[in-house]
Amino acid sequence: MKVLGIETSCDETGIAIYDSKDGLLAHVLYSQIELHQEYGGVVPELASRDHVRKIIPLIRQVMDEAGLSKEDIDAIAYTAGPGLVGALLVGASVGKSIAYGWGIPAIPVHHMEGHLLAPMLEDNAPEMPFLALLVSGGHTQLIGVDGYGEYTILGESLDDAAGEAFDKAAKMLGLGYPGGPAIAKAAESGTAGRFTFPRPMIGKPGLNFSFSGLKTYCLNTIEDCVEQEGPLGEQTQNDIAFAFQEAVVDTLIMKCKRAIKQAKYRRLVIAGGVSANTMLRERLKTTMGGMGVEVYYPRVEFCTDNGAMIAFAGCKRLQADGASDQRISVKARWPLDQLS
Repeated sequence: MKVLGIETSCDETGIAIYDSKDGLLAHVLYSQIELHQEYGGVVPELASRDHVRKIIPLIRQVMDEAGLSKEDIDAIAYTAGPGLVGALLVGASVGKSIAYGWGIPAIPVHHMEGHLLAPMLEDNAPEMPFLALLVSGGHTQLIGVDGYGEYTILGESLDDAAGEAFDKAAKMLGLGYPGGPAIAKAAESGTAGRFTFPRPMIGKPGLNFSFSGLKTYCLNTIEDCVEQEGPLGEQTQNDIAFAFQEAVVDTLIMKCKRAIKQAKYRRLVIAGGVSANTMLRERLKTTMGGMGVEVYYPRVEFCTDNGAMIAFAGCKRLQADGASDQRISVKARWPLDQLS
């Protein structure tokens, strides 16, 4: 079974073909980072228009790379939410239209389920059940995964997600967009210990996250430095970036440890854009290794939004549920635990 996957939830156009027998056949990803950089964040209208321009040429490119024709494709999978409504509608409209024209099923896919299952594309895919930490631009969640479609949200961010916090902190520091890679690069030259940021909600019971206060603490630190030293120098920027990143990473790890102890999972999956962070990977490896817990990641190119994860999730959905009707419907908000 060969499934063409379409991802257009935000600022990346991802197209891929997944074969249930032979695995991933081809994939391509177009990023809009340069388009949105001058605005310091994603502009929804520009994102939608760029998806319209890129989606058909990218579909043709992937079909050519895989050496396939329309007769070889068994289904179309597309991201139906959550995400930017305009961007989602581009992928949903194109996906549904192609499926109708080719006489094949169309499968709506939950964007976060795609991230959740991205490590299953690897040769060393984790066995279920496992605990998943999803850390993307708009979501930070701890999820118990007992099988395909069997998801329990154990904890989530009550305000800003970790990715959003990175973006806002980078903007405050003048490091540019996207914030996660910018903070990580600056932190490489940062001085450990010069600044110490709080680890939010660690002292409270439960598995929820909150990064809004950490963002405020970062702003206050910057303002204090400017008052004492004048405009931020590069080293001060780097030192603040290091402290901020370390606080986010420590918070994520502490919550993972707590979840592992409470839910007694022996495998941990990390997915989403922030899962590419080097400090997070290194410290999780050490911490979880000491607890006898195996840690799994998608390859770095599949940490961010991509078509491969949608094609894979769509294939699993088709095998379990069959196709959807012909209505075009997307959801800007869509809790993962509403899936079956």
